[in-house]
Amino acid sequence: MTASVPRHVAIIMDGNGRWATGRGVRRGQGHEAGAESVRVVVRECRKRGVEALTLYSFSTENWKRPPEEVSALMALLKRYVLQERQELMEQGIRVRAIGQMSRLPLFVRKPLYKLVNDSAGNGGMTLNLALSYGSRAEMVDAVRQVARDAVAGRIDPDAITESVISDRLYTAGLPDPDLLIRTSGELRLSNFLLWQLAYTEIYVTDTYWPDFREPQLDAALAAYSARRRRFGKTDAQIDKE
Repeated sequence: MTASVPRHVAIIMDGNGRWATGRGVRRGQGHEAGAESVRVVVRECRKRGVEALTLYSFSTENWKRPPEEVSALMALLKRYVLQERQELMEQGIRVRAIGQMSRLPLFVRKPLYKLVNDSAGNGGMTLNLALSYGSRAEMVDAVRQVARDAVAGRIDPDAITESVISDRLYTAGLPDPDLLIRTSGELRLSNFLLWQLAYTEIYVTDTYWPDFREPQLDAALAAYSARRRRFGKTDAQIDKE
């Protein structure tokens, strides 16, 4: 079966710092340019009929960066939420946030939670912002929930299935990503959606995230559309379907 438009696209947005270094400007300018790429990609994915878009915006490991850079990223996140709110609502985009939200400063959480709540009824594309996110932490949280349910007698350990785990992940309710895009040429998952990416098609580009715009998105979608997704089956089996 040849793939068409992916239902769910996940993106590891990498290369802001190297983009800035290569131009001899401060790293913050790289993050600001990357925010414009977010704006473009969200809009274009919505146009192309993508149902869900998950952006790896800030990882649990990113807290280790210099305090001034973290502060600048948090300020940029708040500005994005406030500036894009009107267009996101007009486009009918539902915004979700996944990760350890309690670690975000209150000045970010307040407008973010308001946007998440106000957009909850939107029927268009879902924009999933992975913030203070780490996949291993997500899976630990899911296992803890299952363990509590088992101890309380709400679930039989022998009845634990893949769906039981999936329903307790931060992405519960969303289909697993069909396409993962990673910018800047790095060949690793960086603790991103490790469970959900089990059968995802992966597309890596050397383009730094601030330069990733409509043409680069179209190239990724074209590459995806040419793939044959087998899910363990043979080509002959797929051709009969």
